[in-house]
Amino acid sequence: MKNKAAGLFSVRTSNQKMFYRDVLETLNAAKIRFLVGGGHAFTMYSGTSRKTKDMDLFVRPADVEITLRTLADKRYETELCYPHWLGKIYCQRDFIDLIFSSGNGVCTVDDGWFEYAVAGQVFDVPVNFCPPEEMIWAKAFVMERERYDGADVAHLIRACAPRLDWRRLVERFGSHWRVLLSHLVLFGFIYPSERSLVPFPIMESLMDQLQKEKVDPLSRNRVCRGTLLSRTQYRDDVESWGYDDGRQLPCGPMTAEQAAQWTAAGEQEIGILTGQIY
Repeated sequence: MKNKAAGLFSVRTSNQKMFYRDVLETLNAAKIRFLVGGGHAFTMYSGTSRKTKDMDLFVRPADVEITLRTLADKRYETELCYPHWLGKIYCQRDFIDLIFSSGNGVCTVDDGWFEYAVAGQVFDVPVNFCPPEEMIWAKAFVMERERYDGADVAHLIRACAPRLDWRRLVERFGSHWRVLLSHLVLFGFIYPSERSLVPFPIMESLMDQLQKEKVDPLSRNRVCRGTLLSRTQYRDDVESWGYDDGRQLPCGPMTAEQAAQWTAAGEQEIGILTGQIY
């Protein structure tokens, strides 16, 4: 697997490659546990060549501070951009994302990510890659106006289905099992000749949960969980229509300040992409 993938990783310049290699080697030497994710891991699992503007490294929340400090000691500029999930390491115009959760606060990096990691190499440096189950889990929630990761989910399932730990994948989604079910239903639509890759007992179990809702009482909590899928497209729901924000305590894992900061960043990104001012 790693030999097949090694030739698919691409960089813009030799300086970018040197930056990536130095960071990986520095963290290995410091014995800081990290995982490679993003486009590099997606390429390795799916076999699809993808140009990526950066590198995504995943660490546990408890290791964020020491990771940033270790790389700052190497004279790299570092920043904790969003205290609930994301930092960055800069080398001139190149950067690495340091990820320890997800933008919606749901997919926190824990020991399970490392327990099921996959060994490989990036630019001849030994690394561990994020498990495909965790990649599917995190990508399944990305349904923004400007970015939708559903195709990545489908491609990961197509490529990795025979070796996925399906029970563990279902457990990762927990109470958000409907999100997983929606992607599995779409998978059968996207690849009608491959729909048997999703084990029938898994589909049956999820559909049984759906059937049970026929007799279960409706939730009394007036919450909109759409904000877990898109930080901008459900603002009216939580700001004008009286729904609680599914991201925020006590419904979700984020504080009101964290949710507001992440929403504002989303509006800014859309403004840049469309030339509109928010």
